[in-house]
Amino acid sequence: MTILVIAEHENGAIAPATLNTVAAAAKIGGDIHVLVAGQGVGGVAETAAKIAGVAKVLVADNAAYAHQLPENVAPLVAELGKGYSHVLAPATSNGKNVLPRVAALLDVDQISEIISVESADTFKRPIYAGNAIATVQSSASVKVITVRATGFDAVAAEGGSAAVEAVSAAHDAGLSSFVGEELAKSDRPELTAAKIVVSGGRGMQNGDNFKHLYALADKLGAAVGASRAAVDAGFVPNDMQVGQTGKIVAPQLYIAVGISGAIQHLAGMKDSKVIVAINKDEEAPIFQVADYGLVADLFEAIPELEKLV
Repeated sequence: MTILVIAEHENGAIAPATLNTVAAAAKIGGDIHVLVAGQGVGGVAETAAKIAGVAKVLVADNAAYAHQLPENVAPLVAELGKGYSHVLAPATSNGKNVLPRVAALLDVDQISEIISVESADTFKRPIYAGNAIATVQSSASVKVITVRATGFDAVAAEGGSAAVEAVSAAHDAGLSSFVGEELAKSDRPELTAAKIVVSGGRGMQNGDNFKHLYALADKLGAAVGASRAAVDAGFVPNDMQVGQTGKIVAPQLYIAVGISGAIQHLAGMKDSKVIVAINKDEEAPIFQVADYGLVADLFEAIPELEKLV
């Protein structure tokens, strides 16, 4: 078996989720090849070649892939994927955008957001917002799979010495074009990669009150997240949302402040190593998954906690 992993990269750096995806590929077994598609991605390819366990790096360096538009990348992956037993990508916004198109082009089913590898054709994935785990077996000739990064420990970014091979194929579907992007900039860690996450919910009452969480997060070196209720209420932008329809996180420490604990939110953070909940409602569902719970007014508790840090 030979497995193709689609590398996710940005600004010349490999995204951490790629290392988790390579770990999933290693569980399947066989040779692991990594595809780096983009423009001017020679440095990214060299970085990918150092990932432990990778046998070969394929580099598709072409203007058509400059912004990794899924309409252009998917035909490339589908063309290459015919020669592989498995095609894997991180279950990120980018991976979820590209791989369903690949599966359609290959005329196979996709297996989404696996959290465990049982065998080369059998995988586990969460369903019903993580309340049940489905075991899925696929007989597809090419198994197209997205990987939930929190389900696998990342492989080492150093230690490998893979061969680097250029791919000449260039697919410009002409269906879309890159117009521009607005990037959220922050000195805090990126939400999905942070070791500590402080999240606020509807209990924060308004966006201005998130300043209390920002102050605590800055002292802890943490990222700041939010529940969907807080995002829908306009307290914070949607790139801060943690949950089934937001970002999936599994930090060493997750502090849930003023979050009731709807199953959609729990689906995005219940794999955290330690969960601390602060809520004035002692019946809040969040306490059922919390390792430590504090029944208190968050506007009193957070300033006190900040003083102790």
